[in-house]
Amino acid sequence: MRRITVFGATGSVGQSALDLVARDAEGYDVVALTGGRNVVQLAADARRLNADLAVTCYPECYKELKDLLADTEVEVAAGPDAIAQAATRPVDWALSAIVGAAGLVPGLEALSHGTTLALANKESLVTAGPLLLGRAKAYGATVLPVDSEHSAVFQALVGEHMAAVERVIITASGGAFRDWPVEKLVTATLAQASSHPNWDMGQRITIDSASMFNKAMELIETKEFFNVSADKIEVLIHRESLIHAMVGFHDGALMAHVGPPDMRHAIGYALHWPERKALPVERLDLAKIGSLTFEAPDDARYPALSIAKRVMAEGGLSGAVFNAAKEHALDGFIAGDIGFLDMSKVVSMTLDKMSSLGGLQNAQITLDNVLETDRLARIYAAETFSQLG
Repeated sequence: MRRITVFGATGSVGQSALDLVARDAEGYDVVALTGGRNVVQLAADARRLNADLAVTCYPECYKELKDLLADTEVEVAAGPDAIAQAATRPVDWALSAIVGAAGLVPGLEALSHGTTLALANKESLVTAGPLLLGRAKAYGATVLPVDSEHSAVFQALVGEHMAAVERVIITASGGAFRDWPVEKLVTATLAQASSHPNWDMGQRITIDSASMFNKAMELIETKEFFNVSADKIEVLIHRESLIHAMVGFHDGALMAHVGPPDMRHAIGYALHWPERKALPVERLDLAKIGSLTFEAPDDARYPALSIAKRVMAEGGLSGAVFNAAKEHALDGFIAGDIGFLDMSKVVSMTLDKMSSLGGLQNAQITLDNVLETDRLARIYAAETFSQLG
């Protein structure tokens, strides 16, 4: 029986993972489940999977979670420190599906105990890639990608040598506004940005898809995880979302990973790795699909991609600034404080400000430095709101 923990259990990725675990419940010992404000879902999952521990990151939600699990033996805790403590409990496999920079600390803690970490938290690699991967190496732990794009690249590279890789292509649906006139984007509303044409995801990730900030982050992730130079990484609009990534080799071959837009594929691959087991996902009928389409992304429509290229070129703590500013800008858009196009402006302006202060490129990537950079970037990002006309 494998011991597992799921961080971010109540989000879309976490729920997809628990769907797979529940189908083979006797094969898993669920050590801990963590979540946010949806304590009803968290309690229900902890109960049905007989988890040892359930943790909400919000202290004010502790009593409700405790009451919901009062008639069980499930231990209950709350707060960011409790989530970090949950990561110290020995497990064989942990899924990091917390959204945002909050996922970094528990992921690092899990790796410090030699855990296999299935990584769906983009921010960990964007803000602190060398730190995370260095921690895994130091403790003999394994990091497996769970983003569909990076799982696809990982699978395409099985049996291959990185020296033979000529390029890596990650695909994007184009998001909710892929067919809008660029000049109309200034009027885009929260409701419109929260609807994805292909994937069923949480609101924040769906909006990031519309702005292409999710793909911008995936560019940085690709560079960090696979140690690929930025000039070898490409983005391609693929409306059908069936090819998740392609790897091109120096003999001209192009390996494509094809599958339905269902996160259970990438999660299941990481859950069962190094084996490949049957999964309850759709089997594609290529004859029925008929054709697949591809197009280059428009930089004017998706300025986030250019910002990501800047971050990769500058290196250092630029990724931590990028992510913090992006998260704060997204909060501002959701709250109605800034417009859709203002998000990229906030990130660019924050990078400009912090770059002008010096030290970003050459700073050592330690946890303290990353967290302090994150704190400062959010302050500077907030200041940019008033500068947007």
